[in-house]
Amino acid sequence: MMNVSDENKNNKEIVDDDKGVDNIDVTGEQLINWINSRRSMGNLDAPAPTRAQIQEAIECAATAPDHKKLRPWRFIVTEGDARHELGLALLEAAKTKAVQDGEDLSEKTIKKTQNMPLRAPLIITVATQMQAHKKVPPFEQMLSAGAAVQNLILALKAQGFSTVWRTGLLCNEPAVKAYFDVGSDDYVTAFVYIGTSPKDEPKRKPIDIEPLVRFES
Repeated sequence: MMNVSDENKNNKEIVDDDKGVDNIDVTGEQLINWINSRRSMGNLDAPAPTRAQIQEAIECAATAPDHKKLRPWRFIVTEGDARHELGLALLEAAKTKAVQDGEDLSEKTIKKTQNMPLRAPLIITVATQMQAHKKVPPFEQMLSAGAAVQNLILALKAQGFSTVWRTGLLCNEPAVKAYFDVGSDDYVTAFVYIGTSPKDEPKRKPIDIEPLVRFES
């Protein structure tokens, strides 16, 4: 596997460069602690996942809970020069939205928007592909897409890469949906930026779940 950050190297009990995840005995506590250590990291550098690693991560994404096995999601991998093309689509969307809102885009905003996809060497866009089904309403299919994104992110972390899940105000503008061939009734649910972080992932502060949970018996 490629070189990873020092923190990822410290996760040897979870990921081994030679053996792979399948051959490692991981306790439940280790797995929970590892999941809790996941952090969103922006401005990522090379190396990025290989084609084989991308496919493996997407296979994990496709195990998301999926009522009636509709597979209401798909994945578009953007890297290299294609990132510039995506930047142009985002800029087109921003310009159209600005006209609708009666605003003007500054040169700074134009440059920033066009360069958004360059913040990582690779992006996996996750979009819904809703299927008409009387027992599976659209909101269930949307939730399934979200679960697929989380599986994807955790699989990439297992491979030693950092990610950040981005969306933003432009992700479902017509120009962006047209770029990805996403239908009018579907959604771009995530731009998963992927690469190697030049910084260690910061430790997460303990989360107080008390106000979030209600137990009934």
